Amino acid sequence: MNKRLLYSVAAASTAAVATAGVMDREKGLKIGERLTLLPSVSFSYTYDSNVDSSKHSRSGSQWSVNPSLHTIYLGDEWKLDFDIYYTYHAYSRYTSQLDSSTYGERLRFDWADSAPDEAGWRVLFSEKFDQISQDDDMSNHDGRGIGRDRKQLTVEGVIERRLNSHLHADVNASYYYLEYNNNVKKYAPLYGWKRVLVGGEAGYMASKWTDFLVAANYMWLDQDNDRNYGGHLSEARGKRIGSKSDGWTVMGGVATRATEKLAYKLMGGYSRFEYGDGVKNLGGFVYQANADWQMDADNTLHMMLVAASYYQPSEREYGSAIKVYNVSYGLGKGFIRNKLRGTLDLSYRKETHEYTEYSEDDYDVDVWTGRVGLSYVINRFLSVYARLEYQDQDADNRYDYDRWRGTVGFMLSY
Repeated sequence: MNKRLLYSVAAASTAAVATAGVMDREKGLKIGERLTLLPSVSFSYTYDSNVDSSKHSRSGSQWSVNPSLHTIYLGDEWKLDFDIYYTYHAYSRYTSQLDSSTYGERLRFDWADSAPDEAGWRVLFSEKFDQISQDDDMSNHDGRGIGRDRKQLTVEGVIERRLNSHLHADVNASYYYLEYNNNVKKYAPLYGWKRVLVGGEAGYMASKWTDFLVAANYMWLDQDNDRNYGGHLSEARGKRIGSKSDGWTVMGGVATRATEKLAYKLMGGYSRFEYGDGVKNLGGFVYQANADWQMDADNTLHMMLVAASYYQPSEREYGSAIKVYNVSYGLGKGFIRNKLRGTLDLSYRKETHEYTEYSEDDYDVDVWTGRVGLSYVINRFLSVYARLEYQDQDADNRYDYDRWRGTVGFMLSY
């Protein structure tokens, strides 16, 4: 998008702002009593200190346009959320190589025939697909995937039965798919994978605030490692690494199910991972944790924490299995009747090579990412925002780099 067009859209949107009386109206386009449509489009400019995410950095900038639509449908006992979005990135450097599109959709279905602490059934289903450009998000979308053009698909489902106010159990299943756009003439390959997981969880709710849990799952995994792309001159075992892996996990922990301000879940246990058709059996302690805390009475201070560890095949090295540790923290604070909002996001990801066919690939990766942001709601149609991001990657002098990006933009919404 050129500057003249961007400035024209900004001027038109500013001229069309609503009066003060319109500002307090409920957002969205209502269709009947149940359906709400929330369309929006944002425009932004980003300066990037390290377009290549490499040790020998080169700076650049990009203009982005991002239309999206959020749809909510409320049934008598269920709710359906659906999002669809598109982003086009126009770069000042490497235009022919990097100008690209990101797009995706999200769907979430939630049905229950009783309150969370009462006997009854609950069904949850979610699905999301993303076609991601290589530098679309420095946080790498939920901690999975390396910064490269890629496709990601996640499908998850849960059926829960609450036997009474204390006992509950569920069965769950998920599917995850990751595919990289590999052009080995331009850069080293990355190896995607597919994973199917089935499991169950049972709990005893001792009180309104405390829920004791046990959980177990089994997974099957198939990696896109049918050939060694020339990353090494020879294979250590004289034959191809098997693409199939599987494993199981057992965990226990505690959670809360029915609080007004604080929700959390803390789980820990043991995971077994058989990599590459049994080439190597790995195992160790793993954890899952999340917390959501509305910290004040007027809903202006909000904190979130998400953490997990797990085994998976390496996406960078052929014939390697890694253990991943993720921790993400977010804090948001509202000012001026919540029109002005500040955010702080911190994340840490560590990868350790638990097994590798080649000794030179036995290294660790540490990635730190931080982001601060400000947004201001001018009225129900227009808001402006700015954010600053910094990322540092330490990979035993292999893929070391640091990078910062600054972004300013505005969003039109209805």
